[in-house]
Amino acid sequence: MARRNLFQPPPPPAPATEVPGAPRFPNTGAMSGMKSTLRDMSSNAVREIDPSLIDDDGPRDRLAFGPEAVAELAESIRQHGQQVPIMVRPLRDQPGRYQVVYGRRRLAALRVLNQPARAMVRTLDDTQAILAQGQENSQRLDPSFIEKAMFAAQLAESGHAQNIILDALAIDRPMLSRMQKVARSLPMSLIEAIGPAHGVGRRRWEDLADSVRENGIDFGKLIKDLDAAAAGLSSDERFEQAVQAIARIGAGATRPAPREALRQITSERGHPLAELKAGARSLTVKIDSRQNPDFAAWFEANAEEELQALYRRWSETRQ
Repeated sequence: MARRNLFQPPPPPAPATEVPGAPRFPNTGAMSGMKSTLRDMSSNAVREIDPSLIDDDGPRDRLAFGPEAVAELAESIRQHGQQVPIMVRPLRDQPGRYQVVYGRRRLAALRVLNQPARAMVRTLDDTQAILAQGQENSQRLDPSFIEKAMFAAQLAESGHAQNIILDALAIDRPMLSRMQKVARSLPMSLIEAIGPAHGVGRRRWEDLADSVRENGIDFGKLIKDLDAAAAGLSSDERFEQAVQAIARIGAGATRPAPREALRQITSERGHPLAELKAGARSLTVKIDSRQNPDFAAWFEANAEEELQALYRRWSETRQ
């Protein structure tokens, strides 16, 4: 057998046999990058979608808009067309249907006009959809404090991590804590009766929440009286009406004597764990770090996560 000359280049490889049905171009290298780019370009394109195929559920970043606001926007779209597209994402379990990410008021107006919605279609998971919704908020009319607070409360009740909520609303932890305090104190029915109140800032909403906690409020009667007295008023004026109504209730109410209830919490084996102190305005959990140093350190590190889990369980019992 002739020996191959080591100084000569090797013979060219035999041509590969084409496999029937195999893709002509491999899904690697530059071709793969081109396909990815084409997918991105497709996702950025604006499509026209029948509004009846778009669901508008999910966390809301704005309080419900009235029929007047929808009618006004519908008339503007009728005259000038839909200038700003909405964003939707495909529903995995319902092919051909979508969920709105942002643009709910535009979607409602287009339904009134029976016109197709110009929409950007993006394949997003829940976290990406929340972040996109929050980022879009920062680029348009800034939602009011109470709208942000209720949006944060919805995200927390849906199980979203705190860092996602902070990023979606572009706020810090102290501000989120203040929002949660207000959202816990005021029922959604009262907030909806007042409205977004763009002229009312955080401090006045916190004052309203404090006054509600200090007085025994019959929210059903308060909202009924508020609806009757605040007809035709702006949202900011309805807020003032609510403040005055709660002040009258507080002035006519007999304040209960402050209560102090001390309760010892022990483990299943009777080992002291914590001391629970219930007052008129606060509930305090006290752990003796000298008796239980390891448990106290663990509780300090995990209190936020555990309290959020307890809050979710409490929310489920209310639902």
